Amino acid sequence: MTTASPFLDLSGAVDSVDRDAGVAAHYGNPVVEQRELEAGRAIVDLSNRAVLSITGPDRLTWLNSITSQNLLGLSAGESSETLLLDASGRLEHAVRLIEDGETLWLLVEHDEADALLAWLQSMRFMLRVELADRTADLATIGSLGSPALPIAAPNGVPLVWNDPWREVAPGGHQYAIGEHPGSGWTWSETLIPRDALASVVARVRSGEFGVAGLLAVEALRIAAWRPRFATEVDEKTIPHELDWLRTAVHLTKGCYRGQETVAKVHNLGHPPRRLVMLHLDGSEGVLPPRGSIVKVDAAGERKEVGLVTSSALHHELGPIALAVVKRSTDPDATLLVEAGDVTVAAAQVVVVPPGAGAEAHVPRLPRLGAVTRPTR
Repeated sequence: MTTASPFLDLSGAVDSVDRDAGVAAHYGNPVVEQRELEAGRAIVDLSNRAVLSITGPDRLTWLNSITSQNLLGLSAGESSETLLLDASGRLEHAVRLIEDGETLWLLVEHDEADALLAWLQSMRFMLRVELADRTADLATIGSLGSPALPIAAPNGVPLVWNDPWREVAPGGHQYAIGEHPGSGWTWSETLIPRDALASVVARVRSGEFGVAGLLAVEALRIAAWRPRFATEVDEKTIPHELDWLRTAVHLTKGCYRGQETVAKVHNLGHPPRRLVMLHLDGSEGVLPPRGSIVKVDAAGERKEVGLVTSSALHHELGPIALAVVKRSTDPDATLLVEAGDVTVAAAQVVVVPPGAGAEAHVPRLPRLGAVTRPTR
């Protein structure tokens, strides 16, 4: 475990909670921080995130064979992301990737690192790969601009992960219809030497950089419909439900664990749940936390249809949230979110449509023995 971040010593810094603990949630005014972050004038401390590395000549072909993205053509300086699925196609890990020509760098949530590293070690077999946890050496800084940071470049290539969410990656597929808010999402994560964190904080104090907390990032991420493993994923999640085929799944690459489910749902079936963005009624002044129950009023009876996964106060949109709901939920229905003793009305914006999937358009065959009756 790394030491406490020096960013928490900045004026107004308030530590995050739960799995985000160790970096600031905000520095006094999350809404102002959002504006500064969106304008490219602020950086975000993500130094509690983990960094793993894979070296060896087989690193790309090996990881390509066991995860969802096509990594064979990844060149030095390129970014990507990939998913590790179980045999049933459910998400187990989401990994952000930077290739520098000699090493493949894996950026993950800190509480994923040990389990991911152990699983990868178990899958090495006789391949020429070496794995290491580099979290003690490297820290992550997020931004929506290009700050002049002391970027780590151990092999001569700056280690900057550029989020591919802005467009559909080659081999991917988008279920969302129409203009996508992710097209303006210019998020990047820069790796710096961990011992340089204190000097970056000094530059923040001097006014060279602005600083924003995680609440600011979350609000902008939700508005971009960008899924995060730590929030949107549960034990049942498959990539289709979050529209994660956009950037993390290559639909025509070779076989990998969970690939059969990915192909079957995309070509023949429908994901059982779907991601929506919610515009929340702000009159009660309540922001529903993750796990809040989402219901719909059906014939006077309130039925549970899903759960809130993330929520935030956006500087332009007001209170918003991401939620995962049953596929059959009426896209035009006003939803009701239970936040403690308060019920908050929510208008849904469809991210994954109810008809997502079945892309092969295979006609349904009549049941054997069924009688076809003549029409009149």
